[in-house]
Amino acid sequence: MESVKKYVAEFIGTCVLVFAACGTAVAVGCNGADGNAAYLMTALAFGLVIVAMAYSIGNVSGCHINPAVTLAVFINKGISAKDAACYVVSQVLGGIFGALLLGLVAGFDNNSFGANGLYQDSIGISLLVEIILTFIFVLAILGVTSKPEFSKVAGIVIGLSLVLVHIFGIHFTGTSVNPARSLASAVFNHDALSSVWVFIVGPLVGAAIAAFCWMFIKPEEK
Repeated sequence: MESVKKYVAEFIGTCVLVFAACGTAVAVGCNGADGNAAYLMTALAFGLVIVAMAYSIGNVSGCHINPAVTLAVFINKGISAKDAACYVVSQVLGGIFGALLLGLVAGFDNNSFGANGLYQDSIGISLLVEIILTFIFVLAILGVTSKPEFSKVAGIVIGLSLVLVHIFGIHFTGTSVNPARSLASAVFNHDALSSVWVFIVGPLVGAAIAAFCWMFIKPEEK
């Protein structure tokens, strides 16, 4: 039963992320080409959702709500293979449900669903951006969750880290760093389906690099 609660928490968290954060991008008309208030509001929305979820479901599932984060935690032996797989399934389904709710509220026609896109049609640059940004984000997560004494501020640090990578990345790719969020948006924005693999592979590669890097640099346990 405890495992089921974790999976439900991951479903809810990812649903809220897609509905509220991607929904903000839709509501304010965020355009990566324009560094305006809508741009900053979208970046803040993603970070604030993480803060809200970290302090609500964090004590249930750890608040991964991101397959890339789950992969990194798995590599660092913080979660079993079974739980990791169930987390990812829950995250993907939660994200799709969040996008469905967004469609019901904002409409399905002419709705971007906050989907990601290639920067200047370049697969290489877009992959590189997603790998680097996910590396930064996941490394921050692994570091701040490594000690119990950081627990009170972990949610804030992680949320601000997500704001940071969005402030940089929205201009280039819309910022994914989360395969579940990208896939959910692409399910309803068919124009994004052809390139969605970039926003699945990039974050997973970045997360894996961050996980191995953390394993190397983390302080020795006393």
